[in-house]
Amino acid sequence: MLRVTRELVLPVCRILPLGVVGTAGAAGLLLAALSRITGETGERLSLHLLRAAVLAFALGLVFLLDDPARHTTATVPVPRPVRVALRVALVVPATAAWWTAALLLVPPDRRPPVADITLEAGAAFALAVAGAAVAVRCSEAARPGPPVAAGLLTSAVLAALFWPGRWALFVPVQDDRWAAAHDRWAVVLAGAVLVGALGSVEPLRRRAGGLRPAGDVRRVGGEGASRSRPQG
Repeated sequence: MLRVTRELVLPVCRILPLGVVGTAGAAGLLLAALSRITGETGERLSLHLLRAAVLAFALGLVFLLDDPARHTTATVPVPRPVRVALRVALVVPATAAWWTAALLLVPPDRRPPVADITLEAGAAFALAVAGAAVAVRCSEAARPGPPVAAGLLTSAVLAALFWPGRWALFVPVQDDRWAAAHDRWAVVLAGAVLVGALGSVEPLRRRAGGLRPAGDVRRVGGEGASRSRPQG
């Protein structure tokens, strides 16, 4: 299987949605760069822009598992978790480079704590990939990206507007709840990784004919026996 997995690297690279991810990344970098023109009092606005950049890139990542040839590659002798992990592994270096560039575009005096905001970004990216994995597992769609992107965007807006304050996630740096909020972000990240792993597992499929009830089996067997019994 290791040899087959290595041979899959080049074909998988060819079908990665690099155009969509690249466009989302460019939009995110543009949002991060806007923090340079927010003025000296723009620390809070810079945080919002950086979070918007994270969301933009995450919306590109939901297309990571789109595969027009999905129903023909399902017979590849490599399990789905390995194929999903391969796609994620191929995009991780680009994601890390993009995030580094986004952070560097924010002026140092307006940049939020790097470790904490990186935790937020990691959770958002993991949620995007987990949503795509669940959509692939629960549907036969070859391109589940658009509905997942719509769901992620809607969820982000609703969470920013209506998430309970006692469990706040989107808080400013000066807020006393900043540390507690990032404890919750760590939980979100762990949950997203778990959901993504479960969503990558091959679904159990029933046989097309289903299972014949035991009574029917006995009856069929009895009929067969009666037919094979010699006539007196």
